[in-house]
Amino acid sequence: MLKNLFLRLVTASVAGVALLLAQGKQPAPKSQKEVDALNAMFQAADNDARIKAANELLTKFADTDFKPLALYMITNSYNEKKDSTNTIVYGERVIEADPKSALSAHARIMIATSLAMTTKEFDFDKEEKLGRGDKLAKEAIEVVKTAPKFNPGLTDEQWDQAKKGYTAEAYIALGMSATVRKNWNDAIANYKLSTETEPSNGATWVRLGAAQNSAGKYDDAIATLDKVIAQPGVDPAIVNYAKGEKEKAVKAKGAK
Repeated sequence: MLKNLFLRLVTASVAGVALLLAQGKQPAPKSQKEVDALNAMFQAADNDARIKAANELLTKFADTDFKPLALYMITNSYNEKKDSTNTIVYGERVIEADPKSALSAHARIMIATSLAMTTKEFDFDKEEKLGRGDKLAKEAIEVVKTAPKFNPGLTDEQWDQAKKGYTAEAYIALGMSATVRKNWNDAIANYKLSTETEPSNGATWVRLGAAQNSAGKYDDAIATLDKVIAQPGVDPAIVNYAKGEKEKAVKAKGAK
């Protein structure tokens, strides 16, 4: 996944606030104090500070046009903190506030990913949670196709990159859900779709290789993991994980 890409694109809206004021377009801040509150949210030094600033914006300016964006910033911050409960709670609020936006598409993906990460094989409500996550991830793929730019300052190239990133993340969420179910064919199919959409994400290639391993497709797993190992710029931790997963594939293949 393109870590922090969406946050970088959204926070480019610091300049966008001035642009919106100058052009008289909606959404727009209604006062200089609201501009200051927005800038405090955009310029927050860490996730906790961003959550605090976004909540202050929502409290002080209940009629703000930037409610969906503030809720998204909170959701994304909780997601980065690996707080699944609040990611789901605030993600639902983003969807309710602006269901057809790209931000709500990403909120759906964050919820779906959180559900897949926190659902265990023998949970009594496993299918309810995974089914909900799958529905949201599939909705996200459709919503992002026609969603307008969330920042008027984005170039078409940046926007295309963002949409690809959202879509790739949605396929990862579907792959993770299939992994919890041990439905390896579905997991493989979705991880492949993610790598085709965003080929540079080494972690997704590792997920794909691990699913191929679990499916007993050892030659495919070795070929996939070799791509990660040879890919320039991949986090060393991911490369090490890929090497370990490849070693498992080689041993399993030799034991057949």
